[in-house]
Amino acid sequence: MKFSDTLASLRIGSNGNLELIDGEQNSVWSTNISASSNSSSAVILDTGNFVLRDDAGVDLWESFNFPCDTLLPSQLLGYDSKSGKRQFLTSWKSESDPSTGKYLVGLSPQTPSQVFIWINGSTPHWRSGPWDKSKFIGVPSMDDRYRSGFSLDDNVIKGSKHFSYSFFDYTISYFSISSEGIADLMLSESGKNWFLNWETPYNPCDNYGACGPFGVCKASESHICKCLKGYVPKSDDEWSNGNWTGGCVRQTKLFCDSDTSKSVSTRTKENDDGFWKIIRLKVPDSHELVLTPLDAENTPDDCKIRCLNNCSCLAYAFVNKIGCLVWSKDLIDIQQFSSGGDDLYVRLAHAELGEGKPIKLTASLIAVCSVSILVAIVFGWHRLRANRKSKRIRCEGCLKITVTESGHIKTTQQHFGSTNTFQSSRDALREYIGKHDLSELLIYDFDTILIATKNFSIINKLGQGGFGPVYKGMLEEGKEIAVKRLSSSSGQGIDEFKNEMLLISNLQHKNLVRIMGCCIKEDEKLLIYEFMPNKSLDTFLFDPTRRAVLDWDRRFNIIQGVARGLLYLHHDSYLKVIHRDLKVSNILLDEKMNPKISDFGLARIVEGTLNLESTLKVVGTRGYMSPEYAMAGIFSEKSDVYSFGVLILEIISSKKNTSFCLYDQQLGFLAYAWNLWNEGRGLELVDEVLGDSYSSSQVMKCVHIGLLCVQDSAADRPTMGDIVLMLSSDTDCPKPKLPVFTIQNTFSHPQPQLQYEKTFCTNEATITVIEGR
Repeated sequence: MKFSDTLASLRIGSNGNLELIDGEQNSVWSTNISASSNSSSAVILDTGNFVLRDDAGVDLWESFNFPCDTLLPSQLLGYDSKSGKRQFLTSWKSESDPSTGKYLVGLSPQTPSQVFIWINGSTPHWRSGPWDKSKFIGVPSMDDRYRSGFSLDDNVIKGSKHFSYSFFDYTISYFSISSEGIADLMLSESGKNWFLNWETPYNPCDNYGACGPFGVCKASESHICKCLKGYVPKSDDEWSNGNWTGGCVRQTKLFCDSDTSKSVSTRTKENDDGFWKIIRLKVPDSHELVLTPLDAENTPDDCKIRCLNNCSCLAYAFVNKIGCLVWSKDLIDIQQFSSGGDDLYVRLAHAELGEGKPIKLTASLIAVCSVSILVAIVFGWHRLRANRKSKRIRCEGCLKITVTESGHIKTTQQHFGSTNTFQSSRDALREYIGKHDLSELLIYDFDTILIATKNFSIINKLGQGGFGPVYKGMLEEGKEIAVKRLSSSSGQGIDEFKNEMLLISNLQHKNLVRIMGCCIKEDEKLLIYEFMPNKSLDTFLFDPTRRAVLDWDRRFNIIQGVARGLLYLHHDSYLKVIHRDLKVSNILLDEKMNPKISDFGLARIVEGTLNLESTLKVVGTRGYMSPEYAMAGIFSEKSDVYSFGVLILEIISSKKNTSFCLYDQQLGFLAYAWNLWNEGRGLELVDEVLGDSYSSSQVMKCVHIGLLCVQDSAADRPTMGDIVLMLSSDTDCPKPKLPVFTIQNTFSHPQPQLQYEKTFCTNEATITVIEGR
């Protein structure tokens, strides 16, 4: 309900009901309950529940039974099929209009239940995956500490299901749905600053059915969608153009489909259907539970037989704490994670299985790897003997670091009487990373980090990235730190760990985050940074309330600071570095809201004067990757320039490039921004919370620069040197071209050129750039 009467008031009426009264004393809203007397009272409990009570203390009405867009701890979300009561979260129509929006959050009636975000009450927008009695299996970030506060009460007898949560480590938290369909979980440390703990949809794969039926979505891939084994795109044209919603169709007919009259007894090893295993998934929607942990026959083999003996069964999964799930409808909304998730067994025709070949290949790989490991061990042993002849030092609690045959890093402590005299942890680390300058890098003891982070407590968790979770810590001397903890099954790994450790320790700039040290113990690999009290830019920029903190002066300062940091990386440091993953969440803010570029795990050093490199492993974040990098693996400093352009436009508008789309016009965020600028309406891009408190000329300049940066051709984009000059002076710059490559479209790779010469500004300060493409 939208209500803007400034003279309105809330009161307890003569009939004992709560009433909202407008300025003319008309009743606009009422609790509408039957009260035995008019001596009711209203109170807000410590939980946040607003309760109306009679004079005997009996609760007559409570706000928790009527959720709006926010769910508080202990508040219920669910339904009662007997009474017909349902509790949904309902989004606002817009950030300034609290009337009913188009997004609903609620529980599904299936068993086990899932949480859904629906559009207009029926069209799925996002789902959590089934509940396994402790977590939703489609949300891998729900680790042991995180999921301990969640519960789902499924009362079959009463016909009711209710979901609630509570965090005992936190005094305040809330879960909400925005007017744009983004669900957030916000936490506060003892009533201080709020921080974003989790949000969804976070990437394109979180959107329901992103790859259509029988398609698998993986956000870390440049092409996020692929068909399940045994399936091909339903439309090759749509698939090649980045429209994956049509999904995939089966390539080879199943044994069951070929003759439905065939019985189980006619099957042979040569003709029978089989199953192909795909790992780390959010399993498809529309599951059916056929075996539970209470059933006598409840094993993976029982589940497989159940599916195999039913010709309508297309796939099965045996999930711990749930049991046997089978699917007889289209397999839709499948997402593959870097870690977590469950295994799915997809039914295929025998001809599609290709049995035997993978085993031979695996055996060959094992043989080759074994020989390689043996050679490495012998070589390492000789190096170790040589190094032991070098100077020994006296140290307390030093670490000895070795690499095991499995590729894990192992640390041990050696004691020689009362003195630990063995190769120092710094020298041992050098064995691991090679000949690089680590004179400024401290090696931390793992127990010290455990104490500092309170055993990696959820209350200390700052966020989650591709590397793994990040925790706040406090050293004994009172210094605050941020600790990146590499997840054992992270999408990033040893190479990214070494890359970040070496790069940041050798780069010093006020707009780059500073690394303080590292810690390695067996599978634990930690990076320790200076603590940024205001966390990352996205926690402010995309938050409906907190983004008001970012006035225009702060936003412009952030744009300038990031530009200077990138200029240092590209030109001013003795290493020429391409970041390759510049985005809002990788911009940290210090206590004065100054920006610092972080997360160098994917960065690359470009040797000498080389301006162009390519890679077969395209990594980065969709929506920020330049066309030539996303589609052909070609990267240069202009790849970072493209990401910076997206960043500028997001900072101006507080809109996410990856989630913004005008469906009626088929316009993505970049094309939308260009159209506004081209029509002289660039100021309409400005975040509405800024009102009129901004410099129109600065905003238009930033929009112009942002659009120059996101042009499809790398040769058309300015360098960071050009950009810093444009931001700090009055320059007359060329008209940007319409960016055709967006998240909705693919990129047509340009013809290669060896050199390109371009003048970007037409005032008296002319800058000429020569670069490779």
